[in-house]
Amino acid sequence: MSLIEDLQWRYATKKMNGNTVPQEKLDYILEAARLAPSSSGLQPYQVFVISNKALQEKIKTVAWDQSQIIDASHVLVFAAWDGYTEEKIKSVFDKTLDERGLPHETMDDYRKNIWGLYEPLGQAWQAQHAAKQAYISFGLAIAAAAEQKVDATPMEGFLPPKVDELLELDKLGLKSALILALGYRDEENDWLVNMKKVRTAKEDFVTELK
Repeated sequence: MSLIEDLQWRYATKKMNGNTVPQEKLDYILEAARLAPSSSGLQPYQVFVISNKALQEKIKTVAWDQSQIIDASHVLVFAAWDGYTEEKIKSVFDKTLDERGLPHETMDDYRKNIWGLYEPLGQAWQAQHAAKQAYISFGLAIAAAAEQKVDATPMEGFLPPKVDELLELDKLGLKSALILALGYRDEENDWLVNMKKVRTAKEDFVTELK
């Protein structure tokens, strides 16, 4: 199937059946998320993969009691940096340059320019910027799940501070940004499963400037 056909197939699953997503499909989805682009290649986020039912239940209680959290095979929590530091940026650049066999000073000017732009904007802006990068990875994970015929429910309906506390993200300098429940649709009990997919018409969505 084409990507467009895969995206036509997918929907935000409201009821999952509890079946397990095979490891090779999960790995494919996570690899797509890992390969996502990010601003300056910093990848200021991590993905936490949760299949522990007790922990899923705890997350469910701070996610508006949405059943997909506990019925999912795996729950992915996308957590972004709580801010940028010169040290964090340098660490990413140094690793990249090591991988490419280049001296660390190769990109000093660019790295310093980034920090010069980010530092004055403050930690709140930085955390939001990092979270926006996580959204890009999140989107590719959803597309990859559709390609693998794995149902995925994107969620912003949760209490980030509570999830941060459950996963002890503050110790890692992270804040939860998004949740993605992965599993398989319960076709008999999901009210949305046979509903027509509705999106903004192309002529209202796309504006061509020639």
